[in-house]
Amino acid sequence: MTLLEQWRIKAYGNELDDRAKDKLWNDYFAVEKGIYERILKDPAKVYEGTIDQLAEEFGTDRETMTGFLDGINESLKGYENPIETMDETTALKIEIDPEKLYYNMVGAKAEWLYGLPEWDGILSEEKRAELYKANKASGTVRREGKKIYPNDPCPCGSGKKYKKCCGRNA
Repeated sequence: MTLLEQWRIKAYGNELDDRAKDKLWNDYFAVEKGIYERILKDPAKVYEGTIDQLAEEFGTDRETMTGFLDGINESLKGYENPIETMDETTALKIEIDPEKLYYNMVGAKAEWLYGLPEWDGILSEEKRAELYKANKASGTVRREGKKIYPNDPCPCGSGKKYKKCCGRNA
């Protein structure tokens, strides 16, 4: 079983009861915030090493680092780490693309991350507002043509009725 599979089973599976899962995620989010604060202090810095070396660099364990890499992987500059197949010897790199990272944090609804004060020195307030707006617009279903009624099929293509899908929040 890969490191990522182990992390996902623990974090998303039924291995833990609700209380233990809440503790896992609260602990994870605290560590994640600390890692992002450090990365955002010097956004041009590139971190390289194995999973264990990166975990040591950021003062965490292999499992938490695996979860972190899973979350940041689509926000890296021009590449992705092979997290689906990585093991203890895989060479990894963290080199963020600040705009992608901010955009993806907004998409994850991670206000505790995209609201970090470190962003002030990286992206202008206007750029952050633009990225925020772009992310929010990307999930908006725009109605073109005829009116959509509650019992119509949802235009997003899910196969559900509009009232049970995208219309739920309307």
